[in-house]
Amino acid sequence: MAIKRALISVSDKTGLVEFASALAKLGVEIISTGGTKTLLEKSGVPVIGISDVTGFPEIMDGRVKTLHPAVHSGLLAVRDNPEHQAQMKELGLDYIDLVVVNLYPFAETIAKPNVSYEDAIENIDIGGPTMLRSAAKNHAFVTVVVDAADYGAVLEEIRAQGDTTLDTRKRLAAKVFRHTAAYDSLISQYLSAQVGETFPERYTVTYEKIQDLRYGENPHQQAAFYRKPLASAGNLTTAEQLHGKELSYNNINDANAALQIVKEFTEPAVVAVKHMNPCGVGIGADIDEAFVKAYEADPTSIFGGIVAANRTIDEPTARRISEIFLEIVLAPDFTPAALEILTKKKNIRLLKLGSAMTAAQPEHVLTSVDGGMVVQDRDLRQITEADLKVVTERAPTAEELKQLLFAWKVVKHVKSNAIVLARDNMTVGVGAGQMNRVGSARIAIEQAGIKAQGSVLSSDAFFPMGDTVELAAQAGVTAIIQPGGSIRDQESIDAANKYGIAMVFTNVRHFKH
Repeated sequence: MAIKRALISVSDKTGLVEFASALAKLGVEIISTGGTKTLLEKSGVPVIGISDVTGFPEIMDGRVKTLHPAVHSGLLAVRDNPEHQAQMKELGLDYIDLVVVNLYPFAETIAKPNVSYEDAIENIDIGGPTMLRSAAKNHAFVTVVVDAADYGAVLEEIRAQGDTTLDTRKRLAAKVFRHTAAYDSLISQYLSAQVGETFPERYTVTYEKIQDLRYGENPHQQAAFYRKPLASAGNLTTAEQLHGKELSYNNINDANAALQIVKEFTEPAVVAVKHMNPCGVGIGADIDEAFVKAYEADPTSIFGGIVAANRTIDEPTARRISEIFLEIVLAPDFTPAALEILTKKKNIRLLKLGSAMTAAQPEHVLTSVDGGMVVQDRDLRQITEADLKVVTERAPTAEELKQLLFAWKVVKHVKSNAIVLARDNMTVGVGAGQMNRVGSARIAIEQAGIKAQGSVLSSDAFFPMGDTVELAAQAGVTAIIQPGGSIRDQESIDAANKYGIAMVFTNVRHFKH
């Protein structure tokens, strides 16, 4: 067989003229539609209009043009089936050997601010996916191209042998069905959101590959990094890497954890993360002060960690960063002087998030389980002073209250069971992921050492008994914030009153598994 006839109709016209010109020079007859036909004609590429093939005009503002037996017979006919051959000859139909189609820009349309529902619907392609699916189904005989990146390889094979190989057609067909599946997934997500279907009976999502990773969580595991088609700016998937080697699987998870925490704060803040848990968090009058506090929170654990800032990294901060080993620094931007300092360190990764770095946005969190996944809303619940209920004889002072709310923002992002000690706008002790809450408290208190004196304590979930309060009192904690809700709350309240500790309930739990 040989490729003699091609149907080309694309929305993204990248590289199109060069590709079509090359096909024409190889003797391939080109059929086209609408804007694609106009462009090819203006570029001097011989082209036949779709209406000349179907004998029917493009109608309804172009909505109906390729949905015709003359098109789909040419795509779907099984070339070695005698009955199909006879029917094609009897009806005077011709085969189509190559299809080059990409689709109406639905994703780009719904990404526009204030896009109307009508505009979104109008940019749902019907004829394009139908042609792609027909051609991909019949890939034993038909070559189908949906990505301009494949133009070169297809041309090379046609030049060499007049046709593409079956292996190439299989690969391209698989790519087509991935493409149309992603397209339909995006449409279904948009329409489901329009009618308030938060958790529909079928949950479809699509992601685009950013890059293959060297390996996964461990060297024997393979991995890749993907992003949502409409990922908002200021996130890890849209960050610009300014320096350093490529990110690893663990880097990405840790960097995302750091970013989620630092987005909790509006004042200058720095977060240091190890193994997806914060080891130091600090806020200050400027980013340099915030970094000092995050570093001093745990100078040991920050070594080899990931640091995220919510302000531009300036020269003083960069000098401090350069004195220690860090894997990654994420920030909205870096001053030229800061970049000059930090790029002298060969392996540190510098990620620029841009001015669009804002608070975390509502979205679903997907967690895989064997044979399926669980889906939930992202935990975006915020607590203010007005939400707090004082349950002890002593109410917290204004300073204690400030530190309690700071600690509460941090404990939300610590693996459960979680305990955070804070004072002076910085964490001083973090206890994460223990099988019982008092165990996490012991770790946080031990880490804090003398800094536990006069600190406040935050717990992601209620105290099942009074032992954590007893431990906190012995360490010198003066105030506690916790959800409350245990049947033994009174035991913890009595213990707090015994030691003069102020305790407030949030009535909100922040488990993070």
